[in-house]
Amino acid sequence: MSAVIVRGFEARDVAPANALTNRYIVETTVHFALDPARDEDFEAMWRSGSARFPWLAAELDGAFAGYCKAGVWRERAAYACTVETGVYVCDHAHRRGVGRALYTALFDALVAGGWRVAVAGITLPNEASVRLHESVGFRAVGVFHGVGEKFGARHDVGFWERELQSVEASRRTGSS
Repeated sequence: MSAVIVRGFEARDVAPANALTNRYIVETTVHFALDPARDEDFEAMWRSGSARFPWLAAELDGAFAGYCKAGVWRERAAYACTVETGVYVCDHAHRRGVGRALYTALFDALVAGGWRVAVAGITLPNEASVRLHESVGFRAVGVFHGVGEKFGARHDVGFWERELQSVEASRRTGSS
């Protein structure tokens, strides 16, 4: 089996990451955007988001295989130590350890940055995503029923959380 290489997201990743995201937008309920993004818009989102949060890319057999990112979960100051995560894996890389490798590296970066909790939303049903998230330490915390509308239907969204570092650990290290 080929090794997954995880590295920082770069300008060369914009087009393949946007194409991957657009496939999820156009063909699935995994992503709730309704219209595909232009590469320029995706690049602007990456540059804006990566100024504060980690974005990572994965390669498998020398080809782009997916990406993950963290971002704002909620705007209020009380949520300042919590991030929302997202991971997108190319079809050719499913079940080859790409999602796990991306999340492992993302968690390392988040802990180093002082983040305490990661949350993830998953459109249900999506057993593959649920398995991935639970395999890397997320635990289910609830479901919002019928909150997403796409393709003429209402969809449930489950939420998962993962503690990155305990409150006690962050006190010892001086993280806020």
